[in-house]
Formats: sequence, C-alpha cells, structure tokens
Amino acid sequence: MCGLSGFLGGSALSNAAASELLLNRMAIKLAHRGPDDSGCWFDNDQRIGLVHRRLAILDLSSTGHQPMQSASGRFVVVFNGEIYNHKLLRLSLSGVNAAPSWKGGSDTETLLACFDAWGVSGTLARVEGMFAFALWDRKANTLFLARDRLGEKPLYYGWQGDTFLFGSELKTLKAHPSFAADIDRGSLSLYMRHNCVPSPYSIYKGISKLPPGYLLSVSLEDQEPQLSAYWSGAEAAMAGLANRFSGDEKQAVDALEGILTKSISKQMIADVPLGAFLSGGVDSSTVVALMQAESSRPVNTFTIGFTNGGYDEAAHAKAVARHLGTDHVELYVSSEQARAVIPSLHTVYDEPFSDSSQIPTLLVSQLAKNHVSVALSGDGGDELFCGYNRYRAAANIWRYLAWTPLAIRKLAAMGITSISPSVWTSLAEALSAVIPRSVQMVRMGDKLHKAAGVISSQSIESLYFGLVSHWQDPASVVIGGRALPTLLAGNEQPAGGLSGVQRMMLLDMLTYLPDDILTKVDRAAMAVSLEARVPLLDHKVVEFAWSLPQEMKLRNSQTKWVLREVLYRHVPKELIERPKMGFGVPLGDWLRGPLREWAEELLAEQRLREEGYFHPQPIRKKWAEHLAGQRNWQHHLWDVLMFQAWLESDA
Repeated sequence: MCGLSGFLGGSALSNAAASELLLNRMAIKLAHRGPDDSGCWFDNDQRIGLVHRRLAILDLSSTGHQPMQSASGRFVVVFNGEIYNHKLLRLSLSGVNAAPSWKGGSDTETLLACFDAWGVSGTLARVEGMFAFALWDRKANTLFLARDRLGEKPLYYGWQGDTFLFGSELKTLKAHPSFAADIDRGSLSLYMRHNCVPSPYSIYKGISKLPPGYLLSVSLEDQEPQLSAYWSGAEAAMAGLANRFSGDEKQAVDALEGILTKSISKQMIADVPLGAFLSGGVDSSTVVALMQAESSRPVNTFTIGFTNGGYDEAAHAKAVARHLGTDHVELYVSSEQARAVIPSLHTVYDEPFSDSSQIPTLLVSQLAKNHVSVALSGDGGDELFCGYNRYRAAANIWRYLAWTPLAIRKLAAMGITSISPSVWTSLAEALSAVIPRSVQMVRMGDKLHKAAGVISSQSIESLYFGLVSHWQDPASVVIGGRALPTLLAGNEQPAGGLSGVQRMMLLDMLTYLPDDILTKVDRAAMAVSLEARVPLLDHKVVEFAWSLPQEMKLRNSQTKWVLREVLYRHVPKELIERPKMGFGVPLGDWLRGPLREWAEELLAEQRLREEGYFHPQPIRKKWAEHLAGQRNWQHHLWDVLMFQAWLESDA
C-alpha cells in the first residue's frame, strides 16, 4: 500500500533541483501512506512529475522502488495497492515474445511488463486487485490514471490553472503552488446529505475523484481528460440477472464458499505480518473463518471494545475468535480514549467526512498496526448480500405505503414524531421478548423518526433516497448550495429488471460503498501505515453475488442468508444471531456532555455567520433540541461539526 502524486503542465521548472524540491514537498504529505521509501521522477521538457511513498508489502527489497520504469523504457508508473494475481500474470507473460527478465518480485514490475505486452486497456482487463496508478507513456506523451473496480483505493485529479494535478489524497495536491483550494458549495450540499462528498466530486472546485473502474487519459496536446469505464458495477449486476445461478441452495453455498476462499487465499499473500479485523458480525466472521481454514497457524484478529456496553460487540468477537482458535487481541477503549482521536479526524480524512464510525475504525487500525502491516476487512457483505436493515425496512414500509393514501401517511408521520425517539426506543426494548429478532434494531426510536420523514414518498426509490439522506434539504442550510447530479439523483444507471431492494443494493454498491465505507477504511488504515484488504470485493465475488437469486440473500426477513450459510459451516449459529448493531459510538451523549464545549464553539452563531457557509438558524435549532433531549440530532450535527473542524484546519 502506498501513496502517489504528481503534476502535468504548468510553468516549466528552471532545473532538476527545483522539480525534485516540489515533488518532495508533495511526497511528504503522503508519508503516512508509505513510510518505507520515497522516490520521484520528472521530465522537465515534457513538464511531467511523478512521486511515490512506499509501504513495502510484497518484495521488501529495493527492486520494488518507485517510480518504476518498464523494461522497454516506454512507461513510468507510480502505483498504490496490490495486484493479487500478479504471479499468474507473470506466467502468462513468459509465453509472449521477448518475455521479461525479472529484476525482483514486486507486482509493480509485473504491471509494467503487462503494459509493455498488452497495453493499458488490455492490462486492466486482466488484473485482479485493489489499486490506483498514474502511468506516463513516454512514446505518446500521455498520462493515464486508473482506479480499481470497486473503489478501494482513492485517486483525485483536476486542472488547477494550467497545471493538471493528481494524487492519492487532497493534501498532496494542496502542496503544489497551483492549487486554488476554492470550496465547492454544491459538493458541500452533497456532503450534508450523505456525510461524505460522493464521486466524482471533491470538496474543491476543479478537483474530481476518479470513479471506480475507470481509466483516464490526458495530455498537454489534448487537455480535456478522456474517461472510459473498463468495468461497470451496474453492468455486472445486469449480467448477473441475465445469467442467473441455476443450481440449488447447497450448490449456491458451495460455490460461494469456493469463490470466497479463493479471494481470501489470494489476499493472504504478503511478505509482512498479516491479520484481520473481527467484529463478531457475519461479514468479518466469515472472512476470519475462511482465513483460519486456509492457515496452518492461528490468524491474528483484532477487536475494539467499549466500556459503554450499549455500543460494545467485543464479547461477540471474542467468542467467535475462541471458537476458531485465532490469536485474538482486543482493546477496551474508554469514552475519553475514543474522544481523544477526534482532533485528528480532519487530518486523517483530508476532506469533510462525518460517518461517526470513523472513530472506532481509526482505533482498531491503530490496534492492528501494533502487530501487523496488513489487515483483511469484512466490508462489502451488506451491499452484495442484502445486509442493511434499510433494505428490509424500505421494502416492508413501501408494501404498506403503496396502498395508503398520502393524507393518511402524513397523519401517521405526525403520530410517530409526537413521541420522542427515547420513548420509542424504551418501548422497543421493553417488548424485545415478543418482537421477532429479525426486525429488532438498535436505537429504534431514531430510526422510526427518520422513517416518519420519508413515508410521504411517491416511490420506493424516493423512500430510499430519504433514508440515506442526513439533511433532507441541504440547500436550506448551505448558503449558495445547489443540488449536483449523482447516481442517486440525476444520473440514472441501467436498472431494468431490478426490484426496489435490488436497486438499493446496486446504488449502495456504486455510491455508499466507495464514497463512505471504503474511504473510511482506507484513510483510517493508511493514517497508521496499515494496508487494509477487502476480499468480499474481489470482482469475481461481486459478479457471482449478483447472479444469485434474491431469495438466497433476503429470506423470511433474514438478511445475507447465503453468506450466513457459509459462515455456519465454520461457526455455530448461536454465536452470530443477534440484532445488527453497526460500528458506533455514543455520539449523541458525548455532544450533550464532554464534547459540548468544543461543539458550542464550532456551532456558535456569530462564527457561522462570519464564515459564510451555513445558515445558522436550522443548525442552532437542532443543537438546542439535541441539548434539551427532545431529539437525537447527532448525525446532522456531526456533519456540521466535521466540516467546521476541517475548515478550521484548512484555513
């Protein structure tokens, strides 16, 4: 895992020393992503510069140093990620004309040999892995940027004046003197709705995120970036529907276990210590169970526990680890220790980001880094196997809403919101003995109030859009805000033949997964120089998952049925079956207690007016209601607070 950056164009630098100084200034901003080595390459005549920071995972020797040139001399690359099938690619290359004479064992060298043999597009069609790279073609004087299929690795780009900048994180772009740092209020509006800035946008004008599965080319002669998709999640979903898995249930479970085992086995290859995050839930437990089945010694597993019992799943993870026989490490964190990471969040995430599970994700990454350099994660199972409660809830809600007049629905919403979330939650807990476990939820009251806000929806799609939105009308709070088109609203994806729930799953896979979940994991892990791998997102797993009938995913209100069946071959059902909790912290209580003074300073009405990004009134109203215990506005307030903290550091 590494960090990359560079520039194309701009004013010609006076000499080699000036180019190296500028590139090193950009590189130092990525030191956390690659503490083991640093390098730069430039061609002042072509006004191109590449820089790399290395976290050595495969081939720890100097032969893995980047930037790296191909044997032909045509290509120069800076690469971030892992190519899991690179040894097989080397075997394939041995059969082509002028087979490579290998200098080392790095996947970067393999990648360059593939470019020489098959070109950029031909290589992307063959590689399996997580990656982002910048490739300079010295023959065509063209820069290529590419990002992996599901978006595990980040890549920003854009023209700033006459300079084209690109890099793994925004902070490295900001180190270039051409960077303007103009905040885009449309992007800020999207952030307030989704708690992250969705692709292809960034918080800054003129800077974009390269979408997952895309290749970009740009040159000084043709300055308009040309983007093309070499793999499409939407097309994979549609192909799955058109080529349904035809076997029975046992065959489906067998096939899924086989393809997951292959993915996990490939991703366990490393020349450094390796382990896995373990929450005790279905996804991470499945990954760990299959890792342990493939390993001749105990797998290293890591869990964060909280002294606040309502948010603690460490005991469940420990039970799974004990059953599987892993070498388990857990760390119980107090509220004070968890809150201590908050001042660093704006630096870690580099762009406004307010998924509050960023806090435990950073903590578990810190824990794992004390023992290993690579950790496998269970992310992706919810999107592929229908795991989120909102899928089931939206389907159930819409089943009744579709037959209920709008006027009655509005009355129902008023009835729900007339009772405070805390009362609803207490009532649900009191009735937990008679409520089916499959429909039990943590913090039921907050979820009911959110549902009340969307039951006037005209379609299941608009209902889903409401469920995944924090601020329902960001333009009412962002001064000069506007709605930019996204895959959720404005840029439609082909979805013929998809049910409402399947469409939600697809949209989550294309948006929420890369923009929130994978961003959260990548930044938290990279902040401590830890490589995180996500085996459920091998594109072959994704393609197979979409071929499975929906009833093998959501069955009798049980989510992830087929994935659970794989897990139950390795772990007793009673260790797993419980209400879905998520990876949270008691943020609402903190804002009323130990974080109140910090929050009050960032939310001060005068400050909001002077900064000029937010209308103070709606924010102050939610803050007052939250402090009074009338509503739990923790997520809405955290959106504002994380932007404010980021803005303060960005000034």
